[in-house]
Amino acid sequence: MRIFNFFFFVLLAQVHGSSVQSKIESFFYDSTHTNNWAVLVCTSRFWFNYRHVANALSIYQSIKRLGIPDSNIILMLADNIPCNARNPHPGEIYNYPELRQNLYGLDVEVDYRGYEVSVENLIRLLTDQLPEGTPRNKRLLSDHQSNILIYLSGHGGDGFLKFQDHTELTSTEVADAIETMSKNQRYNEILFIVDSCQSASMYSEITSPNVISSASSLVGEDSLSYQRDEDIGVYVVDRYAYFAHRFLEDNLKGSDPLQRNVSLTQFLNACTKSKCISTVGVSTENYQRSPDHVRAADFFGSRKYQKVLTEEFEETLAWKEFQVDLEAVKTSWKNLGVE
Repeated sequence: MRIFNFFFFVLLAQVHGSSVQSKIESFFYDSTHTNNWAVLVCTSRFWFNYRHVANALSIYQSIKRLGIPDSNIILMLADNIPCNARNPHPGEIYNYPELRQNLYGLDVEVDYRGYEVSVENLIRLLTDQLPEGTPRNKRLLSDHQSNILIYLSGHGGDGFLKFQDHTELTSTEVADAIETMSKNQRYNEILFIVDSCQSASMYSEITSPNVISSASSLVGEDSLSYQRDEDIGVYVVDRYAYFAHRFLEDNLKGSDPLQRNVSLTQFLNACTKSKCISTVGVSTENYQRSPDHVRAADFFGSRKYQKVLTEEFEETLAWKEFQVDLEAVKTSWKNLGVE
């Protein structure tokens, strides 16, 4: 009788567990995309802006670990901080003093560097208006089934983001570029993130559908740095980027991190007021789905999609007739004097 009760409770637990899992699965929307892309941009030059490069590389390392390949990541770094003469650790860059985890390993592929990182090139990249002959690694080859993560880090103000401390990307230009992308069916959904002072102003003019936006600070607020490395002599990361990176590393892990029950809302709430000091901005007015029911991995991870072909190949008469007599080909070449 005891053995029967034991197996009964085991069976009940299994049924209950599968029921809970099915409820969790039904809680999240099914993915509406087939591929992922990311555009990660550091817009700042000079050694004292070390942290802005680290911000972009922090997100880069997380999304690569989660399956987005370099072929689908456009990385734009305005300065080569790892090779700066002031860097006491040549060829390396960190986002946390105590861990000393190098973000600039041999597997980092920078697509735009130095003065290639400009307002014009970013807009051309997003709208696919690049010159003929532009290499594939410098193009955003997305389509109507693409989820795109756009992350911009640098210095900004009300309605603008500085590039190279020389030119400015305005909120109007951002809205126009995304509207062009929408009309040309270049995305399924976009997660647009700006990490700078007063960065919420950068998404204020976006009206295109299926775009969810986040910012490290509201209008009138500064976006603050987080960790200072006494050995390096500068702040090595900003608060928003650090806690976003930590959230992705701590919550999207395991044997199948893309199926972890972590929502986009949880990611957007990762940098609380006590952590960021500034107020993180979020705009969902152009987003049709509730971020509570969207997996964070829909934007930060990717898996390979495979289409199984079930049609059997038929050896038609045309195929049978397409036979090559190799000996006849060799003889013909010899007659032409080609050995």
